[in-house]
Amino acid sequence: MSVHSIYYQDGAKMMRPVLSREEYLNLRGTDKQKAILKIVREGDERQKHRLLQMNYSCLPNDDGSLKSSTKMSTTVGMDIDHVKPEQMSAMRERILAKKEELRLLMLEMSARAQGYHLVFRRRPELSQEENLRWASELLEVEYDDKAKDITRVFFTTSDSEEDLIYLDDSIFEIERAECPTENVELATPQPSTSAENSKRSTPDSESEYNGLPYSSIISKWWELYNEGKTPVRSNRDVLTFELAVNLRHICGFDRELMDAVIPCYDGFSEAQKMKCIDSALAEKRTQMPKRLRDVLAALTADRDANADCTDDDATADQACSGLSSQLSAGKMPQGIRDSIDAVGPQLAMPVVTAVCPVIGMLATGVRLDVHGTKNTLNLISYIAGDFASGKGSIDPVIEAWTAETRMQDKVYQQQEDEWRAKKRAAKNKKEQPEEPKLPVRCLTLNNTVANLAERLANTGGKHAFSFTPEADTVAQKWKSAINDFSVMLRQSYDGTRYDREARSAEAVNVHIDRLLWNVTMCGTPDALYRVVNNYTDGFQSRLAVARTPDNTFAPLQDKPYVLTDRQAERISQVARLLPLMQGDVVLPKLEAKSREWVERIRLETMKDDDRTRARQRFRVCVTAQRMTCCIMLCRVCEQLIQKHGYSGAEKLLIQKPDLWKTQLIKAQTTLLLDVYDVMADYLLDTALYFFRERIENAFASRDYAASHERQRMGSNDTIFARLDADFTFENALQQSVAAKGTNVTRNQVHQMLKNWKRQGLIVQTETGRYRKVQEPGV
Repeated sequence: MSVHSIYYQDGAKMMRPVLSREEYLNLRGTDKQKAILKIVREGDERQKHRLLQMNYSCLPNDDGSLKSSTKMSTTVGMDIDHVKPEQMSAMRERILAKKEELRLLMLEMSARAQGYHLVFRRRPELSQEENLRWASELLEVEYDDKAKDITRVFFTTSDSEEDLIYLDDSIFEIERAECPTENVELATPQPSTSAENSKRSTPDSESEYNGLPYSSIISKWWELYNEGKTPVRSNRDVLTFELAVNLRHICGFDRELMDAVIPCYDGFSEAQKMKCIDSALAEKRTQMPKRLRDVLAALTADRDANADCTDDDATADQACSGLSSQLSAGKMPQGIRDSIDAVGPQLAMPVVTAVCPVIGMLATGVRLDVHGTKNTLNLISYIAGDFASGKGSIDPVIEAWTAETRMQDKVYQQQEDEWRAKKRAAKNKKEQPEEPKLPVRCLTLNNTVANLAERLANTGGKHAFSFTPEADTVAQKWKSAINDFSVMLRQSYDGTRYDREARSAEAVNVHIDRLLWNVTMCGTPDALYRVVNNYTDGFQSRLAVARTPDNTFAPLQDKPYVLTDRQAERISQVARLLPLMQGDVVLPKLEAKSREWVERIRLETMKDDDRTRARQRFRVCVTAQRMTCCIMLCRVCEQLIQKHGYSGAEKLLIQKPDLWKTQLIKAQTTLLLDVYDVMADYLLDTALYFFRERIENAFASRDYAASHERQRMGSNDTIFARLDADFTFENALQQSVAAKGTNVTRNQVHQMLKNWKRQGLIVQTETGRYRKVQEPGV
């Protein structure tokens, strides 16, 4: 028996043994593996080579390599390909029915879901090909005769029951078959010697060369040298050979890797493509061709030009880059990942901030326990950016998330239009048609306070959602009632009662037990200040603000990011599942992460006596926790869709209403918990970037800290760190003035020292001086 995973080292395929079921399932069950598999099954077969590869028929050479191994194991891997969809189920049952006679050890669906891979115990008296022929006759199926070498690898699928159909633990026993070497079919020799192998180029991974995906390199090649067109029947031989001659230099002259990354163009057979590759490998070795260097240089320039964030403000954009790097690795769940792909990695944080209020609206029945208080996912966001900074690319993403809700709203609005027509027709009649109370949930902000309040009262206890691509709509329409707007949003964030008494008999009184209204606004920074013009009433601290990167000097993109139909459909699938989730949930790991973050900020700000930053943390932590929960809910939807399909996931959530809770608790992975830290830091930094000076000016009359430019201070720059181990009150006053300006008072310094003593950071000596002690956990 044997199971070996394949990895690359110096351009050569190496074998690593897999010794247990747990290890095997973990390798198959990674988020990356599942994401790539999904892309392959959606039709992009160029990504297949990025899947995990396994070998079941041989043992490695003495140096751990796969190539030309003659050490047969006691198992045989078999590939059954090109099965018609209507025959898949019958074939699966036939294989399982004969598993005892076959001595089956593993059965999985193939990467393209058009066949099966199976592993069975080797009949030692037969050669590799004879074993495959014997199994083929037993199962009455044809095997892939191109996959008969013992060194052949299989593109592995996932750990789901649909993909991994059968697994016997004895497959993990490492045994070598006692077979004559003449019965071993060797892999086709590669036209390179062992001496030449040491000179091979080294791809960073199976899918990339120096961080550039092979698929992107090949696309750029055709763009530069064939007017963006891929080969057709009349020229595919010549052009495939030409591509292979160049590509071999960055594939380590590896025949199998080149087979994996070079597509079969316009009906090209696999055998004919391999002839082109073999001919290219047989050509005289040269230095890397200039045309290939030009392709790599062009791709590198594109990548650098599309860097995630600009660096005009290092602190805010470091947070953006931190999140973008995680998202661009394909680790975010369905819906979130598609939203980012639609706008590009440089707008990762803005688009996540924009769509989380929509997710909270859709998952209106979910109540998250935050610091002991259960509340719905109430969120208000503002995406700030200069004109032409990319904010507009977020609009179609919001439309995709709200498509289902707006479709239902349209039915209600048509009913309202019919009522208005009847009312106009019965204008002079005694009997007037009764006005319908319809639950329209996507509400325009181009509205009056009275109309909006009435709409919010008619949502049937569910969230409403408002989006505006131009925040000046709010500033202009609500100019005389901006305080009412602020009050309504503050109460919607808290989910508290809202009452409004009408002044006239014709108007409607509004009494809402829990105001549920999520809002996303996009606009310029100056419009932000027209929407938020009071910095002491709590509206600002409830607002999640993101900002677009500075693209002033960015080159015009050749292929701008757009929302594709496929991305919109994937978003729609998640959006239709979220309303099926109802109930209260406690996420202990997320709660612990939030408390850890709050304490870290508390200690940092106390050392620097930064009251503004310290107070902002109270609501930032809640907002970040709700947003992270939204992302985790998308992860639950993705996992259910991957395992059961959309229809199956929908049916399962209806039949098992608490299933999502157990899945959500499992979604508290290290990755998503780390995202909480990034989001919380980003929201805090962005809030201070836009509002610090205005907040401090607003509190100046209370003798709080003086206004100053926003600063990002490291631990060595704090007042506490600047002081010697033994210091006086005057030393503390001097360093406080140096750090915060001349408006610092002696009372403030006394209070700061009192806080430090209370926290065990310092002690006061008998002479009245102060001495630092060991910092607790910092």
